[in-house]
Amino acid sequence: MEVAHLAGGGAPLLGEPPAIELGNTTYAVRGRPQDGLRSVEHLAAWLRDMRPRLAVGLADADIEGVTEADLRLARELRDTIRSLAAATVDGGALDPDLVATLNRHAGHAPRWRELRTTPEPHTTERTAGRPVAAALAEVAENAVDLLGGPLRDRLRACQRTGCLLYFIRDASRREWCSAGCGNRARAARHYAKVRRGSGG
Repeated sequence: MEVAHLAGGGAPLLGEPPAIELGNTTYAVRGRPQDGLRSVEHLAAWLRDMRPRLAVGLADADIEGVTEADLRLARELRDTIRSLAAATVDGGALDPDLVATLNRHAGHAPRWRELRTTPEPHTTERTAGRPVAAALAEVAENAVDLLGGPLRDRLRACQRTGCLLYFIRDASRREWCSAGCGNRARAARHYAKVRRGSGG
């Protein structure tokens, strides 16, 4: 598996926080649920596409070395994030077992920042674990911050029928995960209105 030759994996990236992007690897196409992490290659492609947005450095060799165990961890983390997001959006209590699972994921690979001096002073993220495990732990930490911080109140589920994606609402009137979903929802409403008007 070469990073440059990986097909797109996961789901469309919408510019949401990494935890939401991972949660959104369960998505729908024409109303049919899809699993964007069906294989090791899908996870590798998702990590490749997310690499610029993660503090943990992932080299091509790290991504090429994604394992079935990494895939199991990513799926468990994704499902946990989705369940906690659903409870948050619905205003329900967060399941303590799911919270414990999220916290366990966040603690999988300790990370710290180090000062480097060459070519000029800068910081770099270091980890005691495998880089892929550290990247997934970073995504879990992002979920902890999101679900326990001020963004929690802005977490929404897309309102288009059949869409399974979550997003952080950045405008008070935003109802959809993307402009594409908004356009499809408006078109469906217009079509239904025209059909009612024509007696069809």
